[in-house]
Amino acid sequence: MSGWEVVRSVASRRIDGIEMIGFRDRAGLGLDMRVIPRPVVIVVIEFGNGLIVEGPTDRALGSLVAGLSPCAARIRGERVECVELQLSPVAAYSLLGVALSDLDDAVVDLDELCGGDARRLREQLADSTTWSEAFALTDAFLGRRLGATAVDPEVAVSWDRIVASRGLVRISELAADCGWSRKRLWARFSAQLGLTPKRAAMLVRFDHAVAGLAAGTDTAEVAFACGYADQSHMYRDVASFTGRTPGALIG
Repeated sequence: MSGWEVVRSVASRRIDGIEMIGFRDRAGLGLDMRVIPRPVVIVVIEFGNGLIVEGPTDRALGSLVAGLSPCAARIRGERVECVELQLSPVAAYSLLGVALSDLDDAVVDLDELCGGDARRLREQLADSTTWSEAFALTDAFLGRRLGATAVDPEVAVSWDRIVASRGLVRISELAADCGWSRKRLWARFSAQLGLTPKRAAMLVRFDHAVAGLAAGTDTAEVAFACGYADQSHMYRDVASFTGRTPGALIG
């Protein structure tokens, strides 16, 4: 990212399933990006000039949360300075205090979920002078957010297996390993993580496909490596998650 300062956190993490990255637009290039589904919940805490979320209704936000399957949206900003958190859905469920199904496939304001604590964090980040300080402040915020709410252990293990298998594990195997019926796994997984196990597996596979396509790998090779029956199968998944073709997605 030429013109951008990008720093990964070296702060202590008390919670598994979190990546923390600092971004600063040193060259004044501006931010203009489309939000696409990923198998992580993205939290952006902006402490520069704020962000504009384009969608059905444009909104100015200081921080945002994009769930696993966010609606089509574009994020814009000038002179952006932010800390981005990439949360596994298991961690997000505990930290945000809501089931991911409650996000309703939207890009939402973090302040609406966390209230004054999120606003105070942005003020503290704006006054910070180093990334180490910014990361420590964010880590403390996460520690305060960590509550008693947690996903069922069976749901957490099922998610981990979906990720480890790159989305190719059979849902019947997950249910059997949990000692649950397929129906119970489907219901608990969906209620807590906001996607059915099948949709979650599709999302993980889609994410690997997007990475391969973005790297310039031949589409047929990507489809084969990601376990799709053929290129058409991969194209249908891309369209299902983004409403776009693979070429338009990475163009």
